[in-house]
Amino acid sequence: MANILVVDDELGIRDLLSEILNDEGHSVDLAENATQARAARLSGSYDLILLDIWMPDTDGVSLLKEWSAAGQLTMPVIMMSGHATIDTAVESTRIGAFSFLEKPITLQKLLKAVEQGLARSSAQAASAPGHAAPADVASPAAAAELPHHHAMSAAVRVSAETGPEQHQGFDLDRPLREARDGFEKAYFEFHLAREGGSMTRVAEKTGLERTHLYRKLRQLGVDLGRNKRN
Repeated sequence: MANILVVDDELGIRDLLSEILNDEGHSVDLAENATQARAARLSGSYDLILLDIWMPDTDGVSLLKEWSAAGQLTMPVIMMSGHATIDTAVESTRIGAFSFLEKPITLQKLLKAVEQGLARSSAQAASAPGHAAPADVASPAAAAELPHHHAMSAAVRVSAETGPEQHQGFDLDRPLREARDGFEKAYFEFHLAREGGSMTRVAEKTGLERTHLYRKLRQLGVDLGRNKRN
């Protein structure tokens, strides 16, 4: 889970990005202008910032310059705008922005940019002085030779790599509606487990609109928190 700050003066954009990123398992803080963004940056530690360019008090490029001059660009910053020119995007990158997203932002482009930005953030943290990389565990046999708390962690990793079972048994000796509900519940639980609890990805994978998907899962009694990424 990463800590992400979203800075945008449009409520709808803030809510949408927050919902998507929360579905991906991230912790999201919101700011509607540069003043709130400054306060959030000073009081919190972020792995990534999504920063709108056109804002009423101070524009995003000016805020980016401010953070750069103060040595506060310690995390990737992804600039966002629906009206920016190529020159603005180039200037943002020159100042220190990681990348640029043009509005309206598609789900695929958002998730890809965030994933790449967080990979950069992790790489920077790993190269920092005094950082020790965690040991990688490749098999249950290797896990058995570790202390107990390391072995438990390795067992979870092996289970996660195995993934949810695709083939499951169903009791067909019951009314059609009950049998169908049982299949649908297993179907959605399988996709939720595979996508780490991300409703955004499950909706995209199953071809259902998000509101319909939420309603369907509640109707089937699916535990929405069980497969959420930690």
